[in-house]
Amino acid sequence: MLLTRDNLPQTISDIAALDDLLCRPSQALIDDLRKVDGDIMVLGVAGKMGPTLAGLAKAAAPERRVIGVARFSDPAVEDWLQARGIETIHCDLLDEDAIKALPKAPNVVFMAGRKFGAEGDLSLTWAMNSHVPALVAQAFATSRIVAFSTGCVYPFVPVDGKGAKEDMAPNPPGEYAQSCVGRERMFEYFSRKHATPGRLFRLNYAIDMRYGVLHDIASKVLQGKPIDVSLGHVNFIWQGDASAQALRCLAHCETPTSPINVSGHKILAVRDLAARFGQRFGRAPEIVGTEEPTAWLTDTSQAVKLFGLPIVDTEQLISWTADWVSRSMPSLGKPTKYEVRDGRY
Repeated sequence: MLLTRDNLPQTISDIAALDDLLCRPSQALIDDLRKVDGDIMVLGVAGKMGPTLAGLAKAAAPERRVIGVARFSDPAVEDWLQARGIETIHCDLLDEDAIKALPKAPNVVFMAGRKFGAEGDLSLTWAMNSHVPALVAQAFATSRIVAFSTGCVYPFVPVDGKGAKEDMAPNPPGEYAQSCVGRERMFEYFSRKHATPGRLFRLNYAIDMRYGVLHDIASKVLQGKPIDVSLGHVNFIWQGDASAQALRCLAHCETPTSPINVSGHKILAVRDLAARFGQRFGRAPEIVGTEEPTAWLTDTSQAVKLFGLPIVDTEQLISWTADWVSRSMPSLGKPTKYEVRDGRY
């Protein structure tokens, strides 16, 4: 069954149903993947988004080889992928020889990176976020490369505007975000050197029932924990929509590679979102702090022009999240730390 706005479930019953929904393609995704030939390789497939992005690619193009590459420290992730017909390759992306030995897929989605715990080992953060992209960009110089990045490469922008546009110069706080600028620059440099088509996929924030800004806010409201609104405005997107747009970018690569902002098209107030969950849970949220006039926000006009609006809208995401959290369903235990303003993760 294809994913449309008209056939979204009222609730997501469990993790299996969530995974199936995240891996359900739209006709637009199928059509865009038909515009590009060849296998699809996902580097760093074992992270939060990687498995379902690979599963979505396989569902949208079942006749293609979809190859997931990671260290697979959790064997269950590899089993999950293989059960869906996705080939897996064990590889430490810090190993240059191992990268060179990978099959040269025509289509590469680069998802490797390090954020949480970044401050604990900054040299490793820079190696993963800047050195590894340089290795990959050289090894896959003849491929299309869609490289996951982050909206955190931008400086803070006024909350009463439309968000940062792609032509705004990166100038972020904190070494994590600076290393992400390094990632982009490596892909940009080698794209210019080798005429490699690509896209720099500036995503913030992806929403899955098990993690994300809405999960963080809803959980705090339900548990009676304080919600800091100093970084008081966010935009976000359903993980399935984000994955679909990443795969569709393969049909919209440019030479040299260029950035594209991916998120929800609305700027939302954390205070208002907390109030919405408070109404559903029958308890008033505990708000602390005062909204700052700036936040990390992106203008997604370019993505909307290419892909249309996300299939899953904010109201649906709030409803799904409230239901999931109220039933004490599983969480990844990985807060987004959306409220962090100094870039220290």
